[in-house]
Amino acid sequence: MKQFEEIEHNLKSKLKESRYTHTMGVAYTAAAMAMKYGISVERAYLTGLLHDCAKNIPEEEMFMLCQQHKISLSEAEQQNPQLIHAKLGAWIAKEEYRIEDEEILNAIRLHTTGAPNMTVLEQIIYIADYIEPNRKPLPHMDKIRQLAFTDLNQTMEVITTDILKYLESIGSPIDSMTMQTNQYYIQYNREKRN
Repeated sequence: MKQFEEIEHNLKSKLKESRYTHTMGVAYTAAAMAMKYGISVERAYLTGLLHDCAKNIPEEEMFMLCQQHKISLSEAEQQNPQLIHAKLGAWIAKEEYRIEDEEILNAIRLHTTGAPNMTVLEQIIYIADYIEPNRKPLPHMDKIRQLAFTDLNQTMEVITTDILKYLESIGSPIDSMTMQTNQYYIQYNREKRN
């Protein structure tokens, strides 16, 4: 599709090569997951393409843009600027890439922290970002990749648990939304089992 080609070309000029490779990996993984879970492949691919569109903006500029456009940041986001690109990316997707689809914008906005009770598209982008083929292999990545194609809710629990353990181990600030997401999916899966 012409729209995809234009976005891909634009991103290739804006992102570092490794980030562009990751972006394409997320887009293709999201499209494959969309086929499995019966949602629009095009919307999943488009969201995957745009999920990191703000990633290579310098930190100072990210803060400035958030301030200018009244994008509120959590305490964890202020302490860990790597998280800011998600909210800023949703704004850029709307303003620069003319994306009006609220679910796509929300999936971009939530792809770093997650949220309780996410839609299938939102879960797919969050998970695809974690499991795409170019990611550094983690100890049980193969199991997570299999799980991603069988149960989104369980995958959300496993990934958020892993992320929280990792952030605690390096003493990094933890966004409360990531904790809420983890608690929600632990509870959801427990109730489903009972």
